[in-house]
Amino acid sequence: MTAGKSDSDTGFREFNVGFDDDGIRLDRWFKRHLSDTSFTTVAMWARTGQLRVDGARATPGDRIAAGQMLRVPPPEADKATADVDKPRRVRERVILSDEETELAQSMVIHKDFQAFVLNKPPGLATQGGTKTTQHVDGLLDGLQYDNEGRPKLVHRLDKDTSGALLVARTSRAAAFFAKAFSGRTARKVYWALVVDVPSIEDGMIELPIAKQPGTGGEKMHVDEAEGAPARTRYRVIERAGNRAAWVELQPFTGRTHQLRVHMAAIGHPIVGDGKYGGAAAFLTGGISRKMHLHARRIKVDHPDGGSIDVTAELPTHFAESLKQLGFEEKLGDDLVLDEKTAPTREQMKSRAKAHAKSVRKDRKGERRGRGVAEEKTTGKPAPKTGGPRTGAGSKFGAPRSGPRVEGAKPAGRGRPGGAGKPGPRSGPRTR
Repeated sequence: MTAGKSDSDTGFREFNVGFDDDGIRLDRWFKRHLSDTSFTTVAMWARTGQLRVDGARATPGDRIAAGQMLRVPPPEADKATADVDKPRRVRERVILSDEETELAQSMVIHKDFQAFVLNKPPGLATQGGTKTTQHVDGLLDGLQYDNEGRPKLVHRLDKDTSGALLVARTSRAAAFFAKAFSGRTARKVYWALVVDVPSIEDGMIELPIAKQPGTGGEKMHVDEAEGAPARTRYRVIERAGNRAAWVELQPFTGRTHQLRVHMAAIGHPIVGDGKYGGAAAFLTGGISRKMHLHARRIKVDHPDGGSIDVTAELPTHFAESLKQLGFEEKLGDDLVLDEKTAPTREQMKSRAKAHAKSVRKDRKGERRGRGVAEEKTTGKPAPKTGGPRTGAGSKFGAPRSGPRVEGAKPAGRGRPGGAGKPGPRSGPRTR
């Protein structure tokens, strides 16, 4: 946006729509650039014909384009209709220390006009909270450079999770990336060390997740009844006997602590994750007690065309653990990224409805079969039972427990795909 200029005769102000505001709603433009102007005021200007875009009357819901000229009433008209009791929210740019600026800039592993990709170290929170004073969001002022707007987070990593973190440099890029993450077109690949070895080397975990009662929302758990759908694909990269496995994880949904909850739920907690794995999540023999979960790669479409595809180097403790267990880092990068996208929310709902319909049909057939068998045996029609159905297999019975994992290729001894007897069946049920 270019600075507004005023008509000396009428006092009306004119603003040129900047590239960063291309395609947004007019009311959104006011929130960004004239935040003291309320929506009520903007709507009133539109009704009275005082709000113009390229000379034509405009409404708050109109989309604007880069290069268009906005005509806005003078500041006095804004003040006359503004709510004087409403506090003004103005965020001033934070001046960071030299050490903080250096830390922020040292994390940058990709930079272009629309985005940064940072390699977040373990132990640094993404956003602030209770007793959290240093975090990535607070360091973003050190990455503003000469841009008019402040960089914006578009997703998060847990405090103890390291790796690739995407940051938008413009409002337009932030909106674009937000759609990519909500539409599940952005791809994230994580590396993790897990305890023991999954009996299936390539599987899909489908377990709903919800906040665990009594933890204040600080901990999640698998909840078949009330949980939100969550899907995680995992692939075993290499194994250290039956002691531990190095796995690749791809989340197809974005639930809080999803990867940690899912791996613990199938009996293979992430090494160092005492929150979900307890004492069993720690390995002996000098393996670091820090969490071994790293966002290795992020791939997402770019607002200006093409894509961002960035790999983040491992933190020191993770790299040393791989060497100590005899794993070769190159093997993880050699895995081909499956370009199949995760099903959309609508597709998942459609599949769930189809499955429920199939189950009801099967149960109806079973009841008919039991009635025919009883009639043949007794010579009398089977009595109709009233009231709700309960018990196993019933709609009102107890929910099925235990994780569901789809997959094939049981993991043998040595590297995946190698010869040898399968490891112990410590993994989940398959279907």
